[in-house]
Amino acid sequence: METLMEEEEYNWREVKLPSLIPVVAPPELERETGERRRGRDIVIAIDHGPNSKHAFDWAVTHICRLADTIHLVHAVSSLRNEIVYEATQALMEKLAIEAFEVAMVKTVARIVEGDAGKVICKEAERLKPAAVVMGTRGRSLIKSVLQGSVGEHCFHHCKTAPIIIVPGKEAGEESVI
Repeated sequence: METLMEEEEYNWREVKLPSLIPVVAPPELERETGERRRGRDIVIAIDHGPNSKHAFDWAVTHICRLADTIHLVHAVSSLRNEIVYEATQALMEKLAIEAFEVAMVKTVARIVEGDAGKVICKEAERLKPAAVVMGTRGRSLIKSVLQGSVGEHCFHHCKTAPIIIVPGKEAGEESVI
């Protein structure tokens, strides 16, 4: 098992998402400005599977509030693969639109390179979000310990509260691409 040094850098690419947030006029009353309008940061780890989509839907429905910002994070083995980047960008654009339509939240997206569990924890450490939401395949405890699991790694190593969503029957088996 390889250790990730605290100071170690990792590669990432920002994903340009369409601007969906309308321009809002400044508040008319002084009491409307201030801290209560400030939202939270919520990291949602996504991939192209149905369990990830189920976790995204759950987070948008149950956690997100009006002023929050969702940070979509997708871990890949190589950033140089343009096919994966374009497919992930299309997925993140679709999810950003859905998040705005459902919860009216701002979305920021980033594709990171490296081992999924480690880079998700690094992103959580960088952003200091209110929560890190991710899906899981719903494997048994023995299988997840023996085979390894991104959710299991984040559960033990993230300094922010990880929320691991176990798939329901409605998640299905199909990919979201």
